[in-house]
This record gives sequence, C-alpha cells and structure tokens, in this order.
Amino acid sequence: MLSCLTLLSCIEDQDFDQFDEIGVTPTVEASILYVEAPESLVNASTQANVISQEFNFDAFSSNVFSKRVLDGTITYIVENTTESELSVSIELLDVDGNVLDTVIIPVAPAPMEMQQVDVAYGSSGRSIDIIKNTSSIRVEAVNISGTQSASTAAEPKVILKSSGKFRLEIVQ
Repeated sequence: MLSCLTLLSCIEDQDFDQFDEIGVTPTVEASILYVEAPESLVNASTQANVISQEFNFDAFSSNVFSKRVLDGTITYIVENTTESELSVSIELLDVDGNVLDTVIIPVAPAPMEMQQVDVAYGSSGRSIDIIKNTSSIRVEAVNISGTQSASTAAEPKVILKSSGKFRLEIVQ
C-alpha cells in the first residue's frame, strides 16, 4: 500500500500542448541553373546576346515550397576564361512573364577571379514574395568587347551557375 502512494506522488500532470510551441525550420539548398558558352560563341556575338534563354522554374512557386519559405539567398557564380568583357542579366519572372527581380553582373575578361553575387530574400533582403511567385528565369549575356577574344586557356568559356539556400517552416 505504501508503494502505491509513493508512485502516485511522483506523477506530474503532463502538458501535451507543448508540441504547439515547437517549430521546425530546416534549411534546404539546391542548384538552380548551369549555363556555359564557349569562346567561339562569345566571339560570334559582338554587341549581341551570347546567351539568351528562358528556363521554366516552377520549384519556387509550388505550394510545397511557397507556403513554407521564410527567407533565403540565391548565389550566382560567374567564371570567364575568355578575353571578352560581358554583361550578364538574370531575371526572375512570374507565370505571366512579368519581371519580378533583376540581377546584373558585369563580367571582366580573363584572367578574372570567380565572381560571386549573393542576393538575399526575406527579412534581410528583397521581398520573399519575389521567390514565392517565380515561375521562370531569363538569362542573357551580352558581349561588350568585340570579336577578338583569343584566350590561352585550354577550353575558354563563360560559365554561369546558381544555387539557392532557403529556410522553410515545416511545423508551426
């Protein structure tokens, strides 16, 4: 009898509402774009678009992502081993083709360091609604230095790649 009273006296009331106070906000990271143009294409494109392409990208606007994204960063990296100077423009577009955001990256001729541009969205940057409504991405690269690029690199080219790193709220 005494042991039963001891067990009862050690039991506390349980608060199962604590789960409501727990939040789960993982950070997800993934590649977004990879585009390259060889020097021969750059030389053939004086004062014209070396690259002009629109990519369907519904990953941001899908409900699984757009209803949960809190903030994040898109990182653009440009490598140029040609002797040409370029201007790279990246536009995020909504489903109707309207421009939501634009990033312009001036690209120096080789030898150049890899160039990285980070664009924040959410509380510490541009509006997170830009990301939530992005349905496609337009990339344009313009040669602004002529057709005489003759790099000594083994395979001279311009490479643009990007990735995104975003925090999502899974449980509120």
